[in-house]
Amino acid sequence: MDSSSGASSSSSSASSRRPSSSSYDVFINFRGPDTRASFVSLLYKALIKDGINAYKDSEDLWEGDEICPSLLRAIRKSEISIPVISENYAESKYCLLELAEIWECHKSNAQTILPVFIDVEPRNVRHQTGSFEVPFQEHQRKYKSDDVERWKNALKEVGNLKGWTFKRDKATIE
Repeated sequence: MDSSSGASSSSSSASSRRPSSSSYDVFINFRGPDTRASFVSLLYKALIKDGINAYKDSEDLWEGDEICPSLLRAIRKSEISIPVISENYAESKYCLLELAEIWECHKSNAQTILPVFIDVEPRNVRHQTGSFEVPFQEHQRKYKSDDVERWKNALKEVGNLKGWTFKRDKATIE
């Protein structure tokens, strides 16, 4: 588990606003092979440097085919989630499981979601088109339809949120 705690000296930091039941200020959800060594690494280091208690999973957290209970707790006990949605994001059922949990926490606990879209269009995320289409065809064959619908709904809703879009050295807010 990569986590670090630290209080910021700024009274407006996320740490000072965090309810006592939260364990993390920020949970980062991402597809490891796409963004771990680049964007996510930089984001995580910047958050920690600014005294923000951030959580990003390590590759050895997964136990078999089930999402690790400590990962679910980290999502539930975070004030903010940052899904970093990249081209191969939808290939990972674990990314989708996490995103569905993030969306549930947003609905039930008003958890803030700040999406980042890297080399993908938010409209493709919303509608599971482009690089999201084939993985979802495969998910439909492999997994329960209720699970797949939950993942699709989470992508649709998160794709509708205002976020940051990064493409080849350009960044925009959509």
